[in-house]
Order: sequence, then C-alpha cells, then structure tokens
Amino acid sequence: MKRPLKAVLLLFLLSAAALAQSSSMSLLESGRADEAIRTFNARIQQNPNDAEAYNLLARIYFQLERWDDSIRAAEKSVALQSQNSEYHQWLGRAYGEKADSLGRLHPLSAISLVRKTKAELEKAVSTDSTGKNLEARADLSEFYTEAPTIMGGDKTKARQLADYVLKYDPALAHYMYGRIEEQTNSKGKAEQEYKTAIQISGNLSRYWVALGSFYRRAGRLQEIEDAVNQSLNAKHQGSVSYFDAASLLLQGGRNYPEAIQLFRKYIASDNPAEDGPVFQAHYFLGQLLEKQGDTQAAAQEYRAALALASQFQPAQDALAKLSR
Repeated sequence: MKRPLKAVLLLFLLSAAALAQSSSMSLLESGRADEAIRTFNARIQQNPNDAEAYNLLARIYFQLERWDDSIRAAEKSVALQSQNSEYHQWLGRAYGEKADSLGRLHPLSAISLVRKTKAELEKAVSTDSTGKNLEARADLSEFYTEAPTIMGGDKTKARQLADYVLKYDPALAHYMYGRIEEQTNSKGKAEQEYKTAIQISGNLSRYWVALGSFYRRAGRLQEIEDAVNQSLNAKHQGSVSYFDAASLLLQGGRNYPEAIQLFRKYIASDNPAEDGPVFQAHYFLGQLLEKQGDTQAAAQEYRAALALASQFQPAQDALAKLSR
C-alpha cells in the first residue's frame, strides 16, 4: 500500500529528529567538547527556545568543570521547560559542584548554592511525572545524607528515597543505603549494603567500583585493588567500566601501570560514555604517566585532552606546568 504524502513527510521528520538526537548524544558521550559546544550553540542560535540544546550544553560544561557556564545553560533549560525533571536534576548537580568548589573560601556564596542545590533536586523529584527518574532520587538522597542538618540534611528522608527506589532498582537502593550507613559511621553495615548491591545487580562492575570507593575512603588500600580486579571480571555496562576502575586506582594511589592500561583501553574503545569523557581519560592518563616519570608521554596526553576540549582547565594547567 502506498503511504499518503503527509505520512511519508511525518516519518521523515521524525527520523530526522531521532537522528539529530542521536548525533547530539554521540557528541556528549564521546567527550568531543569543543565540537559539542559549537553544535549546541548553533542549535540555540537557530532556535533560542531549544531547551534540550541548553541542557546538553550544560552537561558539556559540567564535564569541563566550568560550573558557572553549566549553571547558566541549565538555568535557561529549566526556564524554558519548568516541568522537566531531568533539567532540574542537572541544574541541581551544577549548583552542587559550584558549592563544593567554593568550599570554605567563600562560605556565604557556598551556603546559598547549597540551598539552591536542595531546591532543584527536590524539584527534579516532584516534577518526575512518571516516577521513574531514580537517579534524581539517588542524587537527592545523597544530598540529604551528606548535608548538615542546618543546611537541609535529613537521613530519614534519604532513607525514604532509598525505600522508594527499592521497588524499581534494588541494587541502586542498597547502594543508597550504603551511603547512608557510611555517613552515620556504621562502616560494617555500609560495606554489607554495597556487597548486597553487587549481588542483587547480578554482579555489575559499577557496584564493585562503588565498594572499592568505600575502601578508599576507609583507608583500606589493598582492598581497593581487590575490588577493581573483581570489577574487571564482572558484568560490564559498556567500556566505561575501564574508566571507572582506572579512576579508582588513580584516586587510591594503587597499581598505576594497571590504571594506565585501563585508560588506554577505554580511549581505544568505540563506546565511550557521558560519565567518562574521553578528554578526561587523556588527562588522567597524563597524570599517571607524569607520576611514572614519563613527562613527554604525559604532555602528549594533555595535548590530546585539549584537542578535544580546549577549555578544560586542569589539562591546560598540567601542560603549562610541564612546559616551565
């Protein structure tokens, strides 16, 4: 049967929109920050009311650790679509990172941003009409868990959010319980919750990395490597598992040669993730090579990072330091 012209046109428009969305996400996931910024700004210039483009731009700036730029773009996305749960979530994340960066140097500004973080993450949950934005609930639970009571911290509310998530994603819920127990200094209970998350998830590598991160915070350094090795043999959700494992080894100061190989494996993979920008992988690889004394190779990695993300300040600073 021959399709009506209108149906063919509609199918074409839908396909074009899906292709544009796929291309945008590919830029975001690959960490091609400079290209992504140009692309999303061009979309905004063409359509100043493109809320999605502002959200994607905010996420690129988030990867670049340019918190002010991320906040501005995220605020615009929320202004354009005030009932979008995901947009509120990203604005809350940007506020939170900016607050952390100010720390004790600018306490009044940090306090204001902490309050904004809380408000946006709560809005992300309240505007979630489907009830399925579990990551927003995990973010809000993390805020309630870590923030002082005077700033809105509330471990009872954190646990209630984990109870809700338990119905849909038990592994994530047990990870959230682990964070709550850890913050109340119940280290044994926290460890058990992280291990339960591993078991319930079907042995996902991300939860082995979460357990390893707990060991790092607890100063149990040898067990970091054990958790990393387990993560590499566990069920992967894409090659970002290599990025996560290598990052943990770097943060924990363990087995740099293995971390170097893992970052190289991730960079060479064909399915990078938003949570592991390739330019950050190049930068971290440069850090490891520099620690190993190979400053020439380190400089090459910093240049590779800047070739993808010329505004990434940590790589700029690291390269400038080597050039002195």
